[in-house]
Amino acid sequence: MKRYSLTLLLLLLSAVVVMAQPKFSYADIAMGKFAQKSVSGLRSMNDGEHYTIRQMKGIYRCSYSDSSKKELIVDLGFIDGSVSDYTFSPDESKILLRISSRPLYRRSHYSHYAVYDLASAELMDVDKSDDVRYAIFSPDGKKVAYVKDNNIFINDLSQKFTYQITEDGEWNHIINGMPDWVYEEEWGIDHAFCWSPDGSKIAFLKSDESRVKEFGFMKFLTGTPYPELFKYKYPKAGEENSTVSLHIYDIADGVTECVSSEHTGDLYIPFFNWTPNGELYYYVINRLQNDLKVYLVGDASQRVIYAEQDDKYIDGLSNGTITFLSDSDRFLVLSERSGYNHLYLSSLSKGGLMPVTSGEWNVTEVVCATDRKIWYLSTEGSPLRRELYSVGVNGKGKKRLSTTDGTYRIVPSAGCKYYISYFSNASTPNTVTLHKGDGRLVDTLEANAELKRYIAEIGLPTREFITFTTPRGDVLNGYIKKPADFDPTKKYPVLLTQYSGPGSQDVRDRWGIDWEDVLVQHGYIVVDCDPRGTGFRSAEFKKSTYGIMGRLETEDQIAFAEWVKTLPYVDAERVGIYGWSYGGFMALNCILKGADTFKMAISVAPVTSWRYYDSVYTERVNGLPQTNAEGYDEPSPIGYAANLKGKLLLMHGTADDNVHIQNTYAIVDEFVEAGKQIDMMIYTDDNHSMMPYGSVNVREKMVEYCLENL
Repeated sequence: MKRYSLTLLLLLLSAVVVMAQPKFSYADIAMGKFAQKSVSGLRSMNDGEHYTIRQMKGIYRCSYSDSSKKELIVDLGFIDGSVSDYTFSPDESKILLRISSRPLYRRSHYSHYAVYDLASAELMDVDKSDDVRYAIFSPDGKKVAYVKDNNIFINDLSQKFTYQITEDGEWNHIINGMPDWVYEEEWGIDHAFCWSPDGSKIAFLKSDESRVKEFGFMKFLTGTPYPELFKYKYPKAGEENSTVSLHIYDIADGVTECVSSEHTGDLYIPFFNWTPNGELYYYVINRLQNDLKVYLVGDASQRVIYAEQDDKYIDGLSNGTITFLSDSDRFLVLSERSGYNHLYLSSLSKGGLMPVTSGEWNVTEVVCATDRKIWYLSTEGSPLRRELYSVGVNGKGKKRLSTTDGTYRIVPSAGCKYYISYFSNASTPNTVTLHKGDGRLVDTLEANAELKRYIAEIGLPTREFITFTTPRGDVLNGYIKKPADFDPTKKYPVLLTQYSGPGSQDVRDRWGIDWEDVLVQHGYIVVDCDPRGTGFRSAEFKKSTYGIMGRLETEDQIAFAEWVKTLPYVDAERVGIYGWSYGGFMALNCILKGADTFKMAISVAPVTSWRYYDSVYTERVNGLPQTNAEGYDEPSPIGYAANLKGKLLLMHGTADDNVHIQNTYAIVDEFVEAGKQIDMMIYTDDNHSMMPYGSVNVREKMVEYCLENL
């Protein structure tokens, strides 16, 4: 036998090790190796022929018809602090800048706001402090309304004078012009005030939180020997909500009028806006969220202009549920009253509700609407996709504008003469293209060619979409991701990743990469499944979990995992499950109620009892705990701790304002009482997203835990 030197043997061995190593780690993802380039800070200008973008420290003006034309409007390099957002005044002579933001909750920040005058190059503070919550230009651009210390102020830029229009704002008591915690989180609202079209009035929401119970958590990393207690109002399921009222402030006479005084009791006023001719309309929905009315405020009285009821719940409400056309008479309604989410046309003068779209698919978003035509995204091609269509306001002339199957996000020009499309699918990263309103391509603004070459070079696996039929006959959507060197004669460990929450969707035809892809590089298969209760199919499918969140979803995920185990290339003894938030709740349920199915589970920031979660989200699907105790307690993993057989990793942030760490502590106590050993990682002062400290560490820990235990 030929003899080799020790040095050569070591070199050969190291080469084999290098070849066997995964091609990338989560650190590569975190450092931006797979970052998708894009076109950021996009704003259409008034003429509908130009748009602005943010690049580095500058704001640039571009032409829709000729994307090679780009001019610098303002270099923001002189700003002391980072600019996180910008808004033009209505006449485009000034720019409102949000500077040095620091987060409060998911959508809210404390910031410094300043106005930059393009003609004079003067920068004027909206307020001297860094504690402004939100700011908006008046329609004439001469004033800025803003919220600070739970009160609304107006800065008259031309007079260089600031005055206060509410006086009763107080932390954890009265909020003017901003949502409380649960309105922000569950209705998706980042502010609660708006100017009338002529600038003569401001409508705003007032929330009285005095009866809402406080929740508190410690902030430990204070730089002192003592932690600080942070307390805020958080209405848990079945507990008191804020009392809300809608008001109009008249700029000329300084008088404030309450316009919602007839609506009392347990209800929500989540959205309000002005018609183009200056009439205020607002939504009122009951606490169980199955009875909606939209009111129009007239000079002497109010009337209902739209009403909807459901025997379970009304889902998907937003400011875009009602969209007025420019004549202020006709308005569009987005509703799933037919069993699928569709567009309808109504009229203040004539009434009625005429279908504009129909079919066994959903309109997911109105992109743009003129008096004659509507552009919208829908699932008509597949519930896994979001594709662009246009249709006449009369329901005629429907046309698909997007050409490649996948997921689109659309930003239209003023007047919808052009639009910019952000597209991806399972195999294609973000592609940004510019189109005329009829769909014709003008230019490609970003193709991510470099990233496409890289993922092709390393053979990055893509999702293979599948369907799975449960033992009871329900057809569920899923995907499977296999290693690049997949060999069907081998047996692979499997991680089931899922979210499973009401109306959610994990299985989508879009591009993305996360920590699970690192496992695929290590020779694991990753699968996902959207169970009953998830969204973008029929309302019946979504609302099948009504009254008992977690039961059917757990049944479906266990059944899916059992089916995966029957695949000839799966190691049936090595199947694990992971989830975050609702997915964390599900991961716990699955390993406890399907103890013989899963070898391992990772549960991040889980809800462990719906009694611990907020009112709006929980009661929409589960009703009140006072009348549905079984729906709250039976699907909870608490009470099943003794069933644990496999390995379990629990992870939570101590400053999670959304899913409180109380949830994790409660089930840990159950495990201790049952004599079960688990693994646990606590992230000090991190929120629900494990920010600002633990985001990368969480994912690296999950990779490591799977490699060691699955």
